[in-house]
Amino acid sequence: MTLMLAILTITILLFIWGKYTPDIVALLSMISLYLFGILDLNETLSGFSNPTVLMIAALFIIGEGLSQTGWTALAGQKFIKMAGKSATKLLLITTLGSGLLSGVVSNTGTVATLMPVTISSAWSIGTLPSKLLMPVAFGSNTGGLLTLTGTPPNIIVNNTMLESGLEGFSFFEFALIGLPLLLIALLYFRFIGHRLLPNNKTNNKPVDISSTLHKWIEAYKVDNDYYRLRVRSVSPLLNTNIGDWNFEKDHNVSILRIKRRHPNRLKGNEPFIEFPTNNTEILYHDILTVKGDTEAINALMIKYRLGLLPLEPIADELRNNLINQEVGMTEIIVTPKSVLVGRKLRLGNFFKRFGVQLMAASRNNHPLTENEITVKAGDAFLIRGIWSDIEQLKDHHENLVICGSPEGMAKTVTNLTYKSYIALIALVLMIGLLVFKVVPGAIAALISAGVILISGCVPITKAYKGISWISVVMIAAMIPMGLALQKTGTAELIANGLVQTLGSLHPIVLLGGVFLLTTTFSQVINNSATAVLMAPIVIIAASSLNLSAAPFMIAVAISASTAFLTPVGTTTNAMVMTSGGYKFIDYVKVGAPLLLIFLIITLVLVPIIWPF
Repeated sequence: MTLMLAILTITILLFIWGKYTPDIVALLSMISLYLFGILDLNETLSGFSNPTVLMIAALFIIGEGLSQTGWTALAGQKFIKMAGKSATKLLLITTLGSGLLSGVVSNTGTVATLMPVTISSAWSIGTLPSKLLMPVAFGSNTGGLLTLTGTPPNIIVNNTMLESGLEGFSFFEFALIGLPLLLIALLYFRFIGHRLLPNNKTNNKPVDISSTLHKWIEAYKVDNDYYRLRVRSVSPLLNTNIGDWNFEKDHNVSILRIKRRHPNRLKGNEPFIEFPTNNTEILYHDILTVKGDTEAINALMIKYRLGLLPLEPIADELRNNLINQEVGMTEIIVTPKSVLVGRKLRLGNFFKRFGVQLMAASRNNHPLTENEITVKAGDAFLIRGIWSDIEQLKDHHENLVICGSPEGMAKTVTNLTYKSYIALIALVLMIGLLVFKVVPGAIAALISAGVILISGCVPITKAYKGISWISVVMIAAMIPMGLALQKTGTAELIANGLVQTLGSLHPIVLLGGVFLLTTTFSQVINNSATAVLMAPIVIIAASSLNLSAAPFMIAVAISASTAFLTPVGTTTNAMVMTSGGYKFIDYVKVGAPLLLIFLIITLVLVPIIWPF
């Protein structure tokens, strides 16, 4: 027991010190429990097979799926539209959203879904993610108190009541205290908490697609080179292949994209041909997006009897018609030691080897209009291709360097595709499985994550990149701490002593003691483990004093969800730590006042709603 207390104290001090990352501290703590003989090997490694850990990893994949398919960017736009330029409004919107959503989705699922939206929205209105992410985490913890299934401690205290022969709680009964606490949390962050939140600069600023496109338009002068042409019924191009006409060789015009006005999937005609080839057939009413100078386009229109369609403003044209979740654009630069330097290349043919289209070329910030050039170091090219093909150009880093973040830009695209709806269906499926308790939570999350991976909403490599491994490893390594506290009898000895001492005074004092003891444990061990530990002790204490167990069990559920003082108290706190750049002390500064307010509200309202 003495060793247990020593390891726990040192672990907390290391977290507070902040010199080592949280996952390293948690792993050191876990290994210490084994080396000192407190836990055996299976117990020491039990966290890595814990369903909660698997669920967390799966939830990150689901969040990445929503992000990659456009929902995150779209939700961010809605948030920004509602908030305007007000960081305060955005704070309230994201906190309330996380609270309400966590009533039906797990807290970790809520944060995994809202975290990328919150980060994107924060940067878009000129504030920092650290000003929003902690309120989102705290809001989700509080919102879990809105329903019986909102958070595991609710289920645990309810099941303990039923197993003890007492009446349980109804599905929405927790909302009688959960809703007031959520409103109190909103008021706290509106008037107090936002002043305490740190201004941590992080490197997770998303790509601003609008400014990027305008930069490209200025650098490459692409605004005069793009046209949309309609194939008329009298055009000689009808029912022929692109390769029959030598557009690039004879007219110096490139066909970038074809929109079918009359797609027929039975004949293999898709609505869009993103990368037409020589074998692509031209059909009636097709709309061709082409690149070429004005004179060449005029000659093409006359010769082939094509109609000219109006373009959107060029930035909108590029964003809405040439970029989507599947296809993107990026800028690449030739390196000084590239084997390409000094070679004379026909640019269009060269880039076709990589499965991408050449959109424009520039040298020393001056557009290159020649179709064939002698390559120099520093030459820049604007290309268009499937995101995965663009990513593969990184393998040629000794010759070409990709500028910016194509992967980041992909997440800013808001036009939805069929994969977007698959990702949304996967999320709804998980919610349904959880609400109706069809399968355990971890299985529900894994099923939904599997749908997203199998359908290709997120490539497997990107899915793994989207998982916050620091959070996952830290939580897995800290779960054995709760087991050790119970195994050594440390937690039960402290709990029994405090409850018996306070129980002889007044029920309100006992209620406050239960709250403080539970929240103390919840700061360092899993909230489910805390509830499992405290629930039977509280039942016995209430029974021995001839008091109703309901108010004390509600206090256990509330205080188990008030791990506001540490990043390891709940999964949600851990999930936002890296993205918000938070330190251990940040949680204490912001969480301590809120925890005190929750204690006061609990002592006032709980005895009124659930009398002793």
